Amino acid sequence: MVNGALPLCLPPLKPRRANCRLGALRALDSIADMPAKSAKASARAATSAAALGFPAAPVPADDNGASSPAGLKRLETAIAELRALSVMPMLRRAIDALRAEDVKAGCDWALKALNQDANSGMAWYVLAVAREKAGDFANSLKAYQAAVQLLPEESDVANDLGRLAYRMGMKDVAEQLFRRYFAAHPGSLDAANNLAGALRDLGRGDEAIDILKPAIRSDPTTPPLWNTLGTILAERGDPASALTFFDEAVRLDPGFGRARYNRGNAHLSLGDLEAALADCEGAYASAVTPDDKAMMRLARSTIKIGLGRIGEGWDDYEARLDPHFAGGTMFLTRAAPWRPETPLAGKTLLVMGEQGLGDEVLFANMLPDVLEALGPDGRLVIAVEPRLVSLFQRSFPRAEVVAHSTYAAAGRIYRGAVAIDGRDDIDLWVPMASLLRRFRRGLSDFPDRKAFLTPDPARVAHWRAELAKAPAGRKVGILWKSM
Repeated sequence: MVNGALPLCLPPLKPRRANCRLGALRALDSIADMPAKSAKASARAATSAAALGFPAAPVPADDNGASSPAGLKRLETAIAELRALSVMPMLRRAIDALRAEDVKAGCDWALKALNQDANSGMAWYVLAVAREKAGDFANSLKAYQAAVQLLPEESDVANDLGRLAYRMGMKDVAEQLFRRYFAAHPGSLDAANNLAGALRDLGRGDEAIDILKPAIRSDPTTPPLWNTLGTILAERGDPASALTFFDEAVRLDPGFGRARYNRGNAHLSLGDLEAALADCEGAYASAVTPDDKAMMRLARSTIKIGLGRIGEGWDDYEARLDPHFAGGTMFLTRAAPWRPETPLAGKTLLVMGEQGLGDEVLFANMLPDVLEALGPDGRLVIAVEPRLVSLFQRSFPRAEVVAHSTYAAAGRIYRGAVAIDGRDDIDLWVPMASLLRRFRRGLSDFPDRKAFLTPDPARVAHWRAELAKAPAGRKVGILWKSM
């Protein structure tokens, strides 16, 4: 967590108050050389977004990115200046296709242009935009890199490459590219916002604030700047003060979904679930991109569960599997997906463990219910983290338990199970947490079981002997992140 915070005496401002901007500007002035909260206070205040299931703060605003209408217009203008007249008609057709959301045609025309002139930096640029719109981030990154090399004076290319690097989690690379664009366009508020967002995510909040404060003073009517400033305060464990800046961003643009999302996050941190849900619903309604919608639906799931609307919350929790969600895992299996309404009796079902080690242990509480639903003629195959295989084999002797493996490629996380790869005897598959939608829709669905896991008797004996050596009294165990 980054050091420094606003004083807690600042009240959150409400939208539509006449003095909103004045209050926000006063709060802006107060962010300077302030002592950091104690680690204890910061930890207590930061029970929020990540701890309660919210994804990280959204990426910097990129409404003027290469794939936006304004960005495509810039491309069209640049193409008009090309000396290589032979590729100009092809690139125009590529841009027309992208405007019409025909990504395949856009890619095809860009490739035709490159076949005509492999050194056309603008053709590489158009191809990069097309591949990014198609979700092919790895090849888009390569195309952007080629464009940057061939168009060293075109800072817009570096900026768009920075956006993609940011989206792929390459924050240090994104910072360098955003800084290059900012140096070429020191008065650009979008450039300031993007660079500040990258610095924030690199844990350099003070530098980010130093970029944002002059930008806001130059134009205090730009909502993304206030929003990004609020995310920095929220990450410092000060959601109450962050509300000041989120309120100002929403006041300036009531349809600014990301600001409403972040304000909902702050309300959730402060325990105001109804306000959090109202903001999250508003953010979802105004979200434009599929990845924003997935992120906001996932956030809504946490809030609904907190409000006791458990079944609805689990339904929204499926957003974690949306292919547009940047942090999602892609599961590798050829079996048909299971749905809550799908009968299980007599079927062979693959349950794929997901998320972390503790999550697989937690979600395993539903496996006895699954075995019961499969019946005596059904079969259960469970793929779990390798360290859990023996535990699950002891706990669920009727099931076949295999290890899954996880790897990253092309900006995505993939998970599969080599031991069952290619098998055609599996009827259905499901990520483990999706079982919640059928087996845990309300509090009454949580069974009163003494236990659902069977520990290793030898390890139990070992630790009983070890703990017997300890002084009398309560024993406290500490769990840390599993690597």
